[in-house]
Amino acid sequence: MHAIKEKLLPMGLLCLLAILTGAITGVITAGFGRILLQIGTLRMTHLLWFLPFLPLAGALMVWVYQKYGKESSQGMGLIFDAATGKADRIPLRLIPLLIGGTWLTHLCGGSAGREGVAVQLGATVAHWTGSRIPLLQRQKSLIRILTISGMAAGFSGLFHAPLAAVCFALEVLVVGKLEYRALLPAALSAITANIVSIALGLETFQVTLPETVVSPISISMLILGVAAGLTGGVFTFLLKQAKQAAAKWLPNPILRIAICGAGLAILLYLCGKGRYSGLGTNLITLSCNGDTVYWFDFLGKLGFTVLTLAIGFQGGEVTPLFAIGACLGAVLAPLLGIPSVVAAALCYAAVFGSASNTLLAPICIGAEVFGFSYFPYFAVVCTIARLCNGNHSMYGKQTTTPLFFWREDCK
Repeated sequence: MHAIKEKLLPMGLLCLLAILTGAITGVITAGFGRILLQIGTLRMTHLLWFLPFLPLAGALMVWVYQKYGKESSQGMGLIFDAATGKADRIPLRLIPLLIGGTWLTHLCGGSAGREGVAVQLGATVAHWTGSRIPLLQRQKSLIRILTISGMAAGFSGLFHAPLAAVCFALEVLVVGKLEYRALLPAALSAITANIVSIALGLETFQVTLPETVVSPISISMLILGVAAGLTGGVFTFLLKQAKQAAAKWLPNPILRIAICGAGLAILLYLCGKGRYSGLGTNLITLSCNGDTVYWFDFLGKLGFTVLTLAIGFQGGEVTPLFAIGACLGAVLAPLLGIPSVVAAALCYAAVFGSASNTLLAPICIGAEVFGFSYFPYFAVVCTIARLCNGNHSMYGKQTTTPLFFWREDCK
């Protein structure tokens, strides 16, 4: 009885803290997300008022991080270290620095996402809370589990996809290994964050797909999966190379973001007058509504997102990846003879899965956003995309294992 009590007490406390973390994260992500959407609308309406200030905003952002948050500048790398037990703390100051930096990036026209911010916010809240509970301080593994739950809460609170959020948090740290101990706390945290975020008015993106006669196992699905996998792989490769090249070319981060930010602002205006700025929700809407999407839109969004993140601006990658995938699918649809919105939806999820090197999360987010009747389609396309991405990830601290291997004892 005593042994059972010793096991149940920490788990019960962990679940309660996961719910608390979900509630707090839901409030923060709802506020962050709603203001971010308003910022995007303001920038699109008055693009020339804000775009010229992109290099200044970047320089200010880097200076603030250097002065007040050097440890926080590691971003998702720090979250991965904390969730795997390699880092003992996540500074609470990461929250205002991250939110402020992301708002500035979007206000001035940078091409970036928001999920990285939400995941980091949730993980920070969870890790800070857990680190102050004496029982959890004696069992560091419980703090790690709570941190993973916070990651799920951040993802769920922003995207309103709790099932995908749980899968993402459990599978993103180590490829091929799910952290099952975090399943219940992560689920409680994700569901709570989702409920709170919706209650506070953060909009939900959902699309109803038409019925289709195309089989999930078909040449069309194979082509979509391969194209999405290669696109996600190209994104991760270019992002890594661009970060290394930028750091080598201009080692001073303030000078780098100021000079490159000026060039980025000019290019963003010349190439579509801000068409590729911000989250990319404009491109997602065009793709899902069957409106005009140019064949080069997915390349434009891919290139500008890589440039924005490589030179040091704050933000995430997932929403731009959704936009890249949606545009890719819309372009391929006429060639494959399937409805444009269906192809856009499938690539929407699959490109994200390819770039993040995850499988369950993209399948689930596709089903949660576009309907579970298409679950088999998302399963097939996302699996093929995952097999074609070269086993590379946009998250540098993700631990990867080969998909195909040769065991010595089988020779």
